[in-house]
Amino acid sequence: MKSLLTNNIPLAENPERFTGLRLQRPEKVAGGLKAVFNSAKYVFGAMNIMRGIKALGKLNQFDGPDCPGCAWPDPDRERSSIAEYCENGAKAIAEESTTRIVNANFFKNNSIYDLSKLSDYEIGQKGRLTQPMYLKEGAANYEPIDWDVAFDIIGNKLNSLITPDEAVFYTSGRASNEAAFLYQLFVREYGTNNLPDCSNMCHESSGVALSESLGIGKGSVKLEDFYVAEVIIIMGQNPGTNHPRMLTALQKAKENKVKIISVNPLKETGLLAFSYPQNVKGIFGISTALTDIYLQIKINGDLALLKGFAILMLEAELKNPGSVFDNEFIESNTEGLTEYIRHLKQQDLKGLIESSGVEEESFYAAAELLINKKKIIICWAMGLTQHKNAVDTIKEIVNILLLKGSIGKSGAGTCPVRGHSNVQGDRTMGIYEKPSLQFLNAIEKKYNFSPPAKHGYDTVASIHAMNEKKVKVFFALGGNFLSATPDTKFTSEAMRKCDLTVHVSTKLNRSHLIHGKEAIIFPCLGRTDIDLVNGKEQFVTVENSMGIVHSSRGNLHPVSKNILSEPVIVCKLALATLGLTSKVPWHDYMLDYDTIRNDIADTIDGFENYNIRVRKTGGFYLPNCNRDGKFNTINGIAKFNIAKVSENVLEDDDYIMMTIRSHDQFNTTIYGLNDRYRGIFNERRVILMNKKDIKNAGFNGGEVIDIFNYHENIERAAHGFIIVPFDIPQKCTATYFPETNVLVPINSTADKSNTPTSKMVIIKIKKAVK
Repeated sequence: MKSLLTNNIPLAENPERFTGLRLQRPEKVAGGLKAVFNSAKYVFGAMNIMRGIKALGKLNQFDGPDCPGCAWPDPDRERSSIAEYCENGAKAIAEESTTRIVNANFFKNNSIYDLSKLSDYEIGQKGRLTQPMYLKEGAANYEPIDWDVAFDIIGNKLNSLITPDEAVFYTSGRASNEAAFLYQLFVREYGTNNLPDCSNMCHESSGVALSESLGIGKGSVKLEDFYVAEVIIIMGQNPGTNHPRMLTALQKAKENKVKIISVNPLKETGLLAFSYPQNVKGIFGISTALTDIYLQIKINGDLALLKGFAILMLEAELKNPGSVFDNEFIESNTEGLTEYIRHLKQQDLKGLIESSGVEEESFYAAAELLINKKKIIICWAMGLTQHKNAVDTIKEIVNILLLKGSIGKSGAGTCPVRGHSNVQGDRTMGIYEKPSLQFLNAIEKKYNFSPPAKHGYDTVASIHAMNEKKVKVFFALGGNFLSATPDTKFTSEAMRKCDLTVHVSTKLNRSHLIHGKEAIIFPCLGRTDIDLVNGKEQFVTVENSMGIVHSSRGNLHPVSKNILSEPVIVCKLALATLGLTSKVPWHDYMLDYDTIRNDIADTIDGFENYNIRVRKTGGFYLPNCNRDGKFNTINGIAKFNIAKVSENVLEDDDYIMMTIRSHDQFNTTIYGLNDRYRGIFNERRVILMNKKDIKNAGFNGGEVIDIFNYHENIERAAHGFIIVPFDIPQKCTATYFPETNVLVPINSTADKSNTPTSKMVIIKIKKAVK
């Protein structure tokens, strides 16, 4: 087959699918003036100059909107007077604040069938939703509907169900604390804990591992800890694309002589070097090298790597007792060390190094740093959490930190880097299918109704329940459920079996096009929109990755007067469903968000004097037992964990695939078709492969292939992908999501957390069928 690697030459073999793939060498430095130019291009391409300047000028400032992108924290005491945002934050603002609109005429002129033929990128570029839309059973087009009529349809449908458990209420990490609190409150007064959320698909493994080992499902570090650490390890994370503002923290850490170890199957630009475009060096293209030791690991080799580190640390400790382990900390705060040491002594170090895939010299150099340093931060993201053994791998991180006493002291600790900007806050507010009895008791005490104790459906369980017709109504507060979830064909079939699907959204997305018998789309305000209620501007609050709760205030006029905020939508939904039987003051909540925060303060620990504290500059930190050197486990001490390393056995024609984001992407939102740092332009349907694997399999770079997964003897297929030779370990491949979510098996999930294993998909690659 003719190669389709080109230099600005259209891919003529399939002009309807391919747009002209262009490859360059991957960039060696993240940020810089290119990031500035790209930010401006996206923002001012989506709105006029004055609106764009206004949007960016207040973004992430103390009195402005919080970025709707990632959850990386803002500095505690200061904000840049030039720009407190990154390239991808600017892209997120361009998406949300665009003046392109989707109105009733748009839906009249575009059937669901026609829209479904568009790519996710093309769908997202249509613009902001401007009014409620309704799809009648059997209809081909959405049509406008009055807000109250739509709420009545939903309320009547929910009240007609045999049991509240026939409804599922999904939440995206964009929802504010106020919206999330009201949402879970309504759902529980309605009578179910079916509250799946995006955490189920990303950092659920982190929450389970940290809660069981350390007594809290959140990280322990503050931003300032990065500046005084001795070693920072970054595992399974690509900050240059997914959390770009983290690079300024890493740059500052390097200025303070901190050593950085990066662990990733791909050589990611954002881990190599960073040029800060707001200082003189950055303007002149002078960059800071970030990573001291780069461990290019095999996919899923992390547990073996960490266990190997622990063995070398143990050997050094036995040679010179007290020089490596923090024995006083271990004795006072942990249990299980004796069993853990016995386990380490039984391991084959050489086999572990081989399983990890890293070079021996680099492995020993990294271990030497851990042996000799005392203040260690370990960061991780979905490169660790979306594996079968994810919980055990994260617990192995905890083991390393416990050995060093690197929890509860300055410059050390756990750092799960969250994705969406309030995903952590939503969980704090009670968006969880397995609520604690303490939380439920607080709800009952405050509102005088008994919330259900039975656990509800998480995301994967919800999809199964819809497919089995156990769920009749699906309601989503934000997000793009279909594109975010695994096993796309299976999930699509599940959604279509619902009687009613409802989505609260800012923009059109694919989930609106794969619907139940009836469907409703509610347009909602975004972070940048001014939220005016009875002439008074409201604000909402969010919690970032490090447990800081702060305000977010919109400063742009909405593109339509027929859009409601998420808190108001939830209140109206509750009134239409529960009516006069409700014990909750929904009318009061709609009129003033201070009343919501007052009742959160009465219900959830750590939010005392909420309205006063959140109005202070920068907000406030929530309590964190690990940060204080305490462990809220059953017996109040941290736990060492013992886990076996399982070898991934592959057939000769098998490969491991991990799904990744491009640089023009945040979660399921596609900003463009370029992956600038990796040197891939104008195309998303690509598969990154090792050059030796390409040759051994008889393929060529640029060849169009089809990808298959056969988990549980079910064929899943993703057709028409272009092979791109890339620096990735043999037998490992990478593709962009959501395009290859169709290959992620619904029944392949992480132990304990039930998170889909999107970073560990066994595939076969075949020549494309013409």
